[in-house]
Amino acid sequence: MPGRFYLTTPLSRIAEQFGVELQVDDPGPRMDAAPGEEVAILVPGALAAARWGMVMSGRVNARGRPVMETIVNSRSETVFSKTAFAGVRRAALPVNGWYEWTGTRGRKTRWDISAPDREVLVFAAIYDVWKGPGGIEVGQMATVTCPPNADVRDIHHRMPVILAPDALHMWLEGDEATSSALMVPAEDGVLSIRKSDLK
Repeated sequence: MPGRFYLTTPLSRIAEQFGVELQVDDPGPRMDAAPGEEVAILVPGALAAARWGMVMSGRVNARGRPVMETIVNSRSETVFSKTAFAGVRRAALPVNGWYEWTGTRGRKTRWDISAPDREVLVFAAIYDVWKGPGGIEVGQMATVTCPPNADVRDIHHRMPVILAPDALHMWLEGDEATSSALMVPAEDGVLSIRKSDLK
């Protein structure tokens, strides 16, 4: 499940590729985007800004208790059934690749996972708007994860749901049954994995 990602393709090119309006400033290449930072997400008709990580203020779990943690990744198996996610909308996160780690503390290896040509991949995501004190409103998102394919299995037990370009519209605007059918691992052999130069 992505803990960090990178995006080097200009946002203007991504907006053009998916035929949406660019509503966010381009910060330039990002080699190590982390939870808590502002990222660009695809929503119906736009490439917009959101914070990576959903503050679950005001949401409750199945027992009616407040959800206290910030959600960075949501599980495909429960994203449409958990009460904590009731009313969230669907989005997508464009990336050129993401990172996972193996090994023990102090001796970890960072792995760079991408399409073989490092072209844009699109992760399924959910989003909503957090309303804070003084009327502040912040868009916030979490990626959607699923079991890994054979490419990722030896590195991590989860991977992001990767949407095919022709499935993006169905994810963003399709009904729940249609969207649920998209939450599956990518086909085996479609990803390239190499040791990252970053520490």
